Amino acid sequence: MLKLYIGNKNYSSWSMRPWVLLKQAGIPFEEVMLRFDSFDDGSAFKQAVDQISPVGKVPVLVLEDGFAVWDTLAICETLAERFPDHHLWPSDPQARARARSVCAEMHSGFGSLRSHCAMNIEASLPEVGARLWRDEAGVRADVARLVAMWGGLLAAYPRQAGPGGDPHFLFGDFSIADAFFAPVCMRLRTYALPVPSEIASYVERVASAPGVKAWIDDALAEKDFLPFEEPYRTSRD
Repeated sequence: MLKLYIGNKNYSSWSMRPWVLLKQAGIPFEEVMLRFDSFDDGSAFKQAVDQISPVGKVPVLVLEDGFAVWDTLAICETLAERFPDHHLWPSDPQARARARSVCAEMHSGFGSLRSHCAMNIEASLPEVGARLWRDEAGVRADVARLVAMWGGLLAAYPRQAGPGGDPHFLFGDFSIADAFFAPVCMRLRTYALPVPSEIASYVERVASAPGVKAWIDDALAEKDFLPFEEPYRTSRD
């Protein structure tokens, strides 16, 4: 069976991507959670992850033969190759190319949103979000790019979802692209960053997807407050 090494679900945005993709697609895997205690070389986390990955980070996917794949994009591409019947990328060639493009953009971009709005699923930080929105032009620019990107994709690749006929996910059905942006959806919720109603609806559809909801539920159940992951709080209360 595939084995996926991840970090704390409340905080580990990179781990979230392949986990929710596997869960949403119904691909069996074994989860191994390596708790974040610190990222120093002598930490228990670093000692554990260094045994399976030369870069010392999660997530890491270990295949049945023990071969390890790290980096979320490489993991998702590997899964798409191994499970073609699950259509993890869109089937249409142009849609697939566009999905790869936006995933690569997410992978290497949105630095201001990442640095100022760390993923923290359990927290509710609207006051922090309001301050960041006021003071950080980079955060506003990153969100504006998300709104333009998601709005264009939802209009271009609709899937009829029930009587309302609203577009569902970015390329119709849930794909690698939605898994890649799931942590961003969590950030928008935690910090209550302002987005148009159609974008807010997409965020809630992602949060309600079974694979994503399972991750959120596990994150809320962790109750593992890590001060070094908390730039805006000194306690959970």
